[in-house]
Amino acid sequence: MRTLTDGWDWLADSAHWAGDDGIWHRLTQHLVLTVVCLVISCLIALPVALVLGHLGRGGALAVNISNVGRAVPTFAVLVLLLLTPIGDWGDGPTVVALVLFAVPPLLTNAYVGMREVDRDVVRAARGMGMTGRQLLWRVEAPLALPMILGGVRIAAVQLVATATIAALAGGGGLGRIITAGFNLASTPQVVAGAVLVAVFALLVEGVFEVVERLAPGRGTR
Repeated sequence: MRTLTDGWDWLADSAHWAGDDGIWHRLTQHLVLTVVCLVISCLIALPVALVLGHLGRGGALAVNISNVGRAVPTFAVLVLLLLTPIGDWGDGPTVVALVLFAVPPLLTNAYVGMREVDRDVVRAARGMGMTGRQLLWRVEAPLALPMILGGVRIAAVQLVATATIAALAGGGGLGRIITAGFNLASTPQVVAGAVLVAVFALLVEGVFEVVERLAPGRGTR
């Protein structure tokens, strides 16, 4: 209990919120890294999942291949990337490791969502003369949207929690608060950093939960 109190006191100190090493700056870095990795992951995973889900072929193989990445710890991937030429690209290794981590839930949810669209609706749309492209964007994708957003929510929360590894590669983010606490043997700072990451993840979870509830197609599945 004393540790939590000391952590709260550390957070309550206004001096810890300002400056390049302050909470606001680290939080901004964390947010930018998360958004960049999430956008890249979506650009990679969603087109593949939508096309394969529409075609109904090759999706299971793609999902299984992407899920292999879940068996490898993100930290291990980061270390290996730091030993390659990619390690000279600044935040490149961190971004690559986090993108590989975020792709599986995006790909899996989007593909499953596409395949769970009512086949009677799809056949009816084809009977109306819709082309494959029209069928994908006007029927299947809108009906699969809740599942797609669910995958985006999972990926976003996982990225927020895992982006702390950026500090281990010399990057920014809330992880720097935690690593600095370890270096200073300051348990309150470590606890404060962990609390900030947890709260940030919960906020992201809440935002996406609201977006999912407001998304069209939720009540039509």
